[in-house]
Amino acid sequence: MKAFYSDCYTLPLPAGHRFPMVKYERLRARVREELPYVRLIESPPATDEQLARAHDREYVRRVACGELSSAEQRAIGFPWSRPLVERSRRSAGATIAAGRAALEEGVAVNLAGGTHHALRDRGLGYCVFNDAAVAAKTIQVETRRPWRIAIVDCDVHQGNGTAAILAGDATTFTLSLHAEKNFPFRKSPSDLDRELPDGTGDAEYLRVLDEALDEMVERFGPELIIYLAGADAHENDRLGRLSLTTAGMAARDARVFDLAFRLRVPIAVAMAGGYGRDIDVTVEVHFNTVRAAWLHWQRCAARAAAEPTLV
Repeated sequence: MKAFYSDCYTLPLPAGHRFPMVKYERLRARVREELPYVRLIESPPATDEQLARAHDREYVRRVACGELSSAEQRAIGFPWSRPLVERSRRSAGATIAAGRAALEEGVAVNLAGGTHHALRDRGLGYCVFNDAAVAAKTIQVETRRPWRIAIVDCDVHQGNGTAAILAGDATTFTLSLHAEKNFPFRKSPSDLDRELPDGTGDAEYLRVLDEALDEMVERFGPELIIYLAGADAHENDRLGRLSLTTAGMAARDARVFDLAFRLRVPIAVAMAGGYGRDIDVTVEVHFNTVRAAWLHWQRCAARAAAEPTLV
């Protein structure tokens, strides 16, 4: 299984900044040490042309040239820098690459990504470019096929940017399962939103997820899934407001991979958010998602080997 990383492009953040940039390096280290059969690949940068499939060209240009206003930078949550541009390009490029690899091998992972708050013409909430929307449209254009792509967003925050960018697109389906009272406070309607009250735990979360996945399949029937996993629904998360345990988060991942296996649909995975009070807990949840993807890859390979080959 292929996993794409961009943690070597770090941001010069001010002291005390609450974004846990170090989690990406720690995640890659754990994958390298504990999942040696996962092929780690440095992510390619998304091009201007690829980014423009989901974003206004003028916005892409202003990001690249450092022309974002102070207010725009505050909305993103990061000061502009050359590393910010490069990392944002590579985060989007990693989800494109994971999508391509998933079409060939069944599953692949972006060890970052999930920047679902970025809108067509502006960034928001630590998100500069919307990697899921960029990847969905790029895969459709570059394969010359209108794949039916479902974006299953289990980050604790609603995927407002993805929903807004892809609104009205019959070839995509946006599903967001999130904390009702959490950021963003002005949400954009997804094709299917499921809002959860503060303190929701494992049993209720998984019940709602099961119903939402069933409804998505009934209404849409995906040919490719982009899964935004998110570690921030965990009870340890500073920004989450929900109360899932580590076991509950693993059960969530299993539900999504089981769906992909049952439907025989390729799945590309992005890590999305995670802001744990203990960074090691966040890394553990992300790592468990990558391990679940690896186990899914093994299961798909075993099924393919057991099936007769048509000559």
